[in-house]
Amino acid sequence: MNFLRIMTQKKSLIPKLNLRQRTLIAMIVSAIILLSVIFAGILLGDERIATNLENRNLAPSLDHPFGTDWLGRDMFTRTMKGLTLSIAVGLIAAAASSLIAVVLGILAATAGKIIDSIISWLVDLFLSVPHLVTLILIAFALGGGMKGVIIGLALTHWPSLCRVIRAEVMQLRSTEYVQISRKLGKKRWWIVTKHMIPHLIPQFFVGLILLFPHAILHEAAITFVGMGLSPHHPAIGIILSESMRYLSTGMWWLAFFPGLCLLIVVRSFDIIGENLRMLIDPHRAHE
Repeated sequence: MNFLRIMTQKKSLIPKLNLRQRTLIAMIVSAIILLSVIFAGILLGDERIATNLENRNLAPSLDHPFGTDWLGRDMFTRTMKGLTLSIAVGLIAAAASSLIAVVLGILAATAGKIIDSIISWLVDLFLSVPHLVTLILIAFALGGGMKGVIIGLALTHWPSLCRVIRAEVMQLRSTEYVQISRKLGKKRWWIVTKHMIPHLIPQFFVGLILLFPHAILHEAAITFVGMGLSPHHPAIGIILSESMRYLSTGMWWLAFFPGLCLLIVVRSFDIIGENLRMLIDPHRAHE
């Protein structure tokens, strides 16, 4: 009983974190993980991913934490460089897709009913087809490679954010300061640039971060099926695709560690995006 009483007292001495503090801690931990992956991919030298047949097919060890592949290349270095490449591709594609969503969302809400109907039809069209199918078609039409993947990701991931931006702009149109600006004779694009775009910046960054995990996963998926990045790049999709041929021989580490690291990176971006959206939500930011 004394032991239980002491433990209860110790627990009461530990300060209880509110939702905002827990959210910030989760974001900081996720950011540290992502920065560690990026710096590891940049700082690790290319000599460890050069062909070395003397070290081929080695199981995970202290010298090679993720083991080596059939050409003696260090899988830890390949995985970190592959994740860094995926993050770079995801950043460019997500930024382009977010810009498309913001522009079309503003046009749908401010440019009249005809433009709104056309953009709404495009949103429904893209959402009715699985992203991966559309992405494969666009990448195939553009000849594959990094250019095809980035353009395909940018053109297939904007509809959901576009709907959010359109709804946000529709609410802004009914606010008092926008109505006053209209009565003062301000032009439509002046109102958009001065009143609406500054209000949409938080939504843009949250949408950008939330698009990251989808872009990275779809980049890995399309590369896995052979329609994405070139085999000369150390991409995660290529690593996973190549490892499938060797799993039956017991070389489980070729797919396990790259796949696990990919899930960790995707989940870290997802946590940052969800928590950032929670922080800027006026209804939950005070908790």
